[in-house]
Amino acid sequence: MGFILLGFSDIPDLQGLLFGVFLIIYVTILMGNSLIIIITKTEPSLQTPMYFFLGNFSSLEICYVSVTVPRLLVDLCRQTRNISFLACAAQMYFFLVFGAIECLLLTAMAYDRYVAICHPLLYPLLMNRRLCVQLAAGCWVSGIPVHTGFTYQVFFLPFCGSNELNHFFCDVPPVLKLACGDTFMIDILIYVIAVLVVTIPFMLILASYVRIIETILKLTSATGRAKAFSTCSSHLMVVSLFFGSGLITYLRPNSSHSIGMDKFLSLFYTSVTPILNPMIYCLRNKDVMVALGRFLQKSFML
Repeated sequence: MGFILLGFSDIPDLQGLLFGVFLIIYVTILMGNSLIIIITKTEPSLQTPMYFFLGNFSSLEICYVSVTVPRLLVDLCRQTRNISFLACAAQMYFFLVFGAIECLLLTAMAYDRYVAICHPLLYPLLMNRRLCVQLAAGCWVSGIPVHTGFTYQVFFLPFCGSNELNHFFCDVPPVLKLACGDTFMIDILIYVIAVLVVTIPFMLILASYVRIIETILKLTSATGRAKAFSTCSSHLMVVSLFFGSGLITYLRPNSSHSIGMDKFLSLFYTSVTPILNPMIYCLRNKDVMVALGRFLQKSFML
């Protein structure tokens, strides 16, 4: 009727420490991304397509991390860590959907930077408000139908052995390890979806940045080159962190999967990357830092 999430039960002496660490991480993610959402909505200087997508990205990060970390915090405080079949399926579904949305949204952000740097004169015309809303809406909706069918296929498999899930949330690889039916079709689906949702967007982002770098190197002004690089470097760092850990996790051969490595990689892209994103976008972006300073100044004066 359900599973038992073992999580980090193999290190019982560190449960309290882990709870404190993950609570700090979760609160920091919520606060950092909430601040970005607020300033991109309220600051007049940030009413551009770049920051429109950044606000969407921060909203997504809050949703993404809220699928796994609150459940982990609860499990670290109790002895019984049962999760029902339906709850496990729901957690996997929303985790996959938000992960797919993140891939697509990062691609839309790369396209925005490509148009801004490679076609600056056409930028206001091409990246108008209507297109930005359509791109963002398309990103938010696209992952829903694909992962609905995939999650159904995973949980339609027979589970007749152990119900101990050696992970801290219902991710695909550990759940498939408990299935006693033939998982060949699911493995094929994983690779197909990974190519469609992860590999193709990643290649489009790389292609965009090849063109962006070519255009930047042609600029005669050193100041212009530095400014162009600074607006793209933050996004490129986030792309590298997210796609790198995701590709390693889902496109590795099953024979190379290990429990310890799976948990480490999952922690990286469910907790570490979301906490780094607000820092990367704020600390490396002068406009965001100035807007954030004004917002905090106004807040403390009230």
